[in-house]
Amino acid sequence: MLSLRQLRYFASLARHRHFGHAADDCAVTQPALSMQIRELEREIGAELVERRPGEVALTATGIEVAARAEHILAAARDLVDFARHREILSGVLKLGIIPTIAPYLLPRLLPHLQHAYPSLRLDMRETQTAVLIGELIAGELDCVLLALPIKHADVETAALFRDRFLLAAPAHEPMPRRALKAEDVNEHRLILLEEGHCLRDQALAFCATRRGDSAAALGSTSLATVMQMVANGYGITLLPEIAADLEARDERVTLKRFRAPEPGRTIGLAWRKTSPRRRDFAALGEAVKQAAGK
Repeated sequence: MLSLRQLRYFASLARHRHFGHAADDCAVTQPALSMQIRELEREIGAELVERRPGEVALTATGIEVAARAEHILAAARDLVDFARHREILSGVLKLGIIPTIAPYLLPRLLPHLQHAYPSLRLDMRETQTAVLIGELIAGELDCVLLALPIKHADVETAALFRDRFLLAAPAHEPMPRRALKAEDVNEHRLILLEEGHCLRDQALAFCATRRGDSAAALGSTSLATVMQMVANGYGITLLPEIAADLEARDERVTLKRFRAPEPGRTIGLAWRKTSPRRRDFAALGEAVKQAAGK
């Protein structure tokens, strides 16, 4: 009979495409993992893996079984959550958060959660949106704090607050006295985060530019680096308001608002539709709004 252990081992193998890496991920020996995969193949009655020197490829059946295994494993975790978490925001909550929110919101959010929910243990994961959504679907995360919208059949979301964008420019540059318009932004001087950050795409969408038109050579992995480049006169950027207090303290940088409707992003929570912890997510959402001053 199929076991959750077999499905977990196979799901890990499908992700890593390497027996050794999957064994490390599952904290077992490689022969033990390989034996369980063969047992799974015998139980199903089909080959799931093409074993090649130094690499692993999934068969057509293996690809479908891997996708179904991820859903089964996520449902099993949700079942455990349902049984364990009767008290709101208690026990372990695995939260994913994107890098353009984490350093600006967490210093205010974490003390509030510690005070209001002392039995909560928050496990954090900070990385880009695509990775977080993949881990959410796989059941490795309980919910994700990110910029909306997120379109996925297995994910539900709740909008929490609007985070407006400000133009950050070198302080010595002349700026219009009026509120800015999109046409005032010189996209050729725009410094953006590197590919994969949703903030990059949102900035480009507002400026109505093509990716090739932007200052891609000055792309960065963090807002802190972008703001240092602005301070030193290398260009301009769109700065989320939530980051302004921390990132725009340098007197060499000036901030300017846009005219209404101001550009920005919607910050929200995302979770699996099958999760039984909606009360937890509602409480967490309220805590986030309070921390953001919304």
